[in-house]
Amino acid sequence: MRVARAFRYSIIVAMTALALSGCMGRSAPVASVQSPSDLDAMAYAAAPTPVAYDSAYRLDAGDKLRVVVYGQEGLTNTYAIDAGGSITMPLIGAVHARGLTPAGLAAEITGKLRNGYIREPSVAVEIEAYRPFFILGEVAAPGQYPYVPNMSVESAVAIAGGFSPRAKRDRVTLTHTDAGGSSRTVVPLGTPLSPGDTVLVGERWF
Repeated sequence: MRVARAFRYSIIVAMTALALSGCMGRSAPVASVQSPSDLDAMAYAAAPTPVAYDSAYRLDAGDKLRVVVYGQEGLTNTYAIDAGGSITMPLIGAVHARGLTPAGLAAEITGKLRNGYIREPSVAVEIEAYRPFFILGEVAAPGQYPYVPNMSVESAVAIAGGFSPRAKRDRVTLTHTDAGGSSRTVVPLGTPLSPGDTVLVGERWF
């Protein structure tokens, strides 16, 4: 009897050990958890890079702006800067915009609205469309074209249909106007273009 009991006991112990080793050998599935920095990178990988040029951009005639006055639907609208360098809004009339940044114009509008119209106005100004650029001379289709951020002189020539057969292709004359006045320089094709610039493609003599 003692031998049989000992034999059964040894079998139970062996089976228990095998069962435990099997459980311990299995590992529960582990969820793959990414760090917040990885998730941020995934979330923003496809986001378009904002145009850094916008924050310091100086407004001028021809720019089209989206002015948002929070809580005031009658004032929120798209406004174009006129030839005099101003936009005209309900209640406050003409607001000077030429030479200001979008944030500076928002501050001007805020000040005018606070002066007897709205107690605590909240205003934002965004560029909806830049003023056009001009390209003249030896290109297929000279004229006025919409400006696109990060353009170069070369891309402006492409938009105008490319060079004519008589064009001087290595350098062009670029006229740029800002608050300090106008400047005219001969530049290579890779030169950045600004809104309102005029590109003149000259004629080669041989």
